[in-house]
Amino acid sequence: TKVQNQTTMSPPAVEPAVAAARRRISSLNSHLCSSSSLSSTSSSSLSTRIFVSDKVQTALKNNIPVVALESTIISHGMSYPENCKCAMEVEDIISSKGCVPATIAIIDGYVKVGLSRKEIDRLGMEGARGGVQKVSRRDIAPILANWLLPESSLGRLKLGATTVSATLLIADMMKIPVFVTGGIGGVHRGAETTFDISSDLTELSRAKNTVVVCAGVKSILDIGKTLEVLETLGVTTVGYKTTAFPAFFTRDSGFKPSTFVNSAEEAANLIDARNALRLNSGVLFAVPVPEQYEKATGAEIERCTTQAIREAKRRRISGRDVTPFLLKRIVELSKGKSLSTNIALVKNNAEVGADIAIVLKDMRRSAT
Repeated sequence: TKVQNQTTMSPPAVEPAVAAARRRISSLNSHLCSSSSLSSTSSSSLSTRIFVSDKVQTALKNNIPVVALESTIISHGMSYPENCKCAMEVEDIISSKGCVPATIAIIDGYVKVGLSRKEIDRLGMEGARGGVQKVSRRDIAPILANWLLPESSLGRLKLGATTVSATLLIADMMKIPVFVTGGIGGVHRGAETTFDISSDLTELSRAKNTVVVCAGVKSILDIGKTLEVLETLGVTTVGYKTTAFPAFFTRDSGFKPSTFVNSAEEAANLIDARNALRLNSGVLFAVPVPEQYEKATGAEIERCTTQAIREAKRRRISGRDVTPFLLKRIVELSKGKSLSTNIALVKNNAEVGADIAIVLKDMRRSAT
């Protein structure tokens, strides 16, 4: 009887510790498995705000590779109609590889994933008139809400072009594996006094499902400080067929990525390892601009960049207006050479991004 009493008395002493351990494990598991993507409980509410084109929807359901694209390059990066021509050519490159392009923007009160040619043209035309808002995470809700305003209160814009950060956010929610852009934002020169740091970096640290393929950090930024912030945020920077970190218009910024890969297969293996461990942090593939463009324009564009930055400081241009001003001014100072290089690198990135998306698709199929 005494033994039985001891046996029945011992569990209460052990149980609190076991219960606490289980709670910690449950909490950890919940953290590791958490996702910002669409879930069964949230899809109904999100579906009232997100409109996915039929092509993109079909592709996502049938494991056809999808590549996300931003829309700021259409509305703020170039003049009309060159902006629309470039956007459609980039989509065509992705389509020719067997992938489905998914350009993202806010139109008519919806976040749209996959635009029609008519919608791309509308963004380009309205953007040239100043009728499109640059949208990062913080701007998505206001732009969606503006659609409900009467026309008489048009002090606020209703069309939104997604920046790198907003495009990455939406692509990650939709579990689109690859997002292609020109270059990402980062830490601006002089940020130690202005604190001007792009939200692209924060969004990269949150991306669990989507990787970014770009030509590195825009050359107008402080690349060293940008890489330091990315390291702090746990973002893996990957040189694609290079051990140097590119700087948009130039192939070598003088800095190194955290690692490198030599093929789309190696890139896909890296992504698969990240996903398998549920690391819940971003991966940035930095692709050098095609060599012939750097040789032709690299040094000249760097001189134009330095001059444009001086002019921006003199005019006290700050915040979200800095990048559009600098890019436009560099085009003017370089007499259009920077624009041709910009277009070339975006197209090159589209090819690389599509190649990676195809390998990822094949890996998923072989796994099933």
